[in-house]
Amino acid sequence: FQGIGSCRMPRATFIEHIHLNPLFDEHSVSFMTRMLESSAIGEETRLPAGDLYMPAQNSFQEARAEAELVVFSAIDDLFAKTVVTADAIDILVVNCSVFAPVPSISDMIVNRYKLRDDVRAVNLSGMGCSAGVISAGLAAGLLQATGHGATQHALVVSTEIITCNFYTGKERPMQLSNVLFRVGGAAVLLSTSEDRARFRLSHLVRTSTTGTHDGSYSCVFQEEDGEGNLGVNLSKDLLAVAGNALKANIRAVAPLVLPLSEQLLFAMSFVARKLGLTVKPHVPGFRKAFDHFCVHCGGRAVIDKVQSSLGLSDEQVEASRMTLHRFGNTSSSTVWYELAYIEAKGRMRKNDTVWMIAFGSGFKCNSAIWECIRPADQPDRAWAGCIHRYPATN
Repeated sequence: FQGIGSCRMPRATFIEHIHLNPLFDEHSVSFMTRMLESSAIGEETRLPAGDLYMPAQNSFQEARAEAELVVFSAIDDLFAKTVVTADAIDILVVNCSVFAPVPSISDMIVNRYKLRDDVRAVNLSGMGCSAGVISAGLAAGLLQATGHGATQHALVVSTEIITCNFYTGKERPMQLSNVLFRVGGAAVLLSTSEDRARFRLSHLVRTSTTGTHDGSYSCVFQEEDGEGNLGVNLSKDLLAVAGNALKANIRAVAPLVLPLSEQLLFAMSFVARKLGLTVKPHVPGFRKAFDHFCVHCGGRAVIDKVQSSLGLSDEQVEASRMTLHRFGNTSSSTVWYELAYIEAKGRMRKNDTVWMIAFGSGFKCNSAIWECIRPADQPDRAWAGCIHRYPATN
């Protein structure tokens, strides 16, 4: 989803809006301005229409309008590109964390496109920015369970509707979401047939640190502040939690993709540190195991953390940084924008492998590993007409 011109929010316009908003004091405006200027977010990101009013109109009705605009635009574009009709959809999986209307977004899609009465529709909420990978895995599992005989199709829609989550209080950890999150979404088609498929899902690995760590559970937490203003609290421990979640995910991914020699070095390093020995952590050779990386662009610091942890080059995280610059943090759909960026730059080749890494509340780190069957013939609409300007330098 590319958005419409009237919803574009240059940095200067965003700063002007929060300055004129009577609900924010000077300290809040100063803080959000500093965070935006250091965020690596560019001049072309989109905010929902309700945020453009003064004061912002963050009603349920405005949120539903944002959902319809984003979701229907993405699906329309997908149907046009794939020439797959609505009555061919057997499975529908939708994820959106903070906006959970009744009827659900999946029901909105069924009603709009008149999907078949026997469509298996699932709606995921509250699962954070990693839910796009979860949705793809769920759809793949349902296809495997039911895809015997005739070709089956699954429609996966990933988005975050941010209208109703614009925070108007004074708590700085909750003001960060106003700075980072932007409008966006993606629609993806999965199938049991390889005839027209462009990627094959090789592995999907999910790891969660929720069960035993309260700090991980609460580091991304939707709540009301002391004055009753609803928002998402982003803890100062978020980067540390994300790093620990990434390490857990690496331990699960490594045996699936690395040669035995690399696995042994990694295991020996891990055991030595568990025994209290002073041993430098061994960074597995993922740069050789994968051709491309799609790291969830939760923010500049998140990308920096993953790049450092995995020893990735600047080009290998370029798709993440440019997606953050062009679109901001669109939550669960970011990894799809990044995959489209790699293809738009002409870097994808047949048999290339792609590692999608997504972080989400809970706290979760989820991975999807894809093998390219056939690269795209032309840039996705999100990057068409502007890919020549990237990588951007500011």
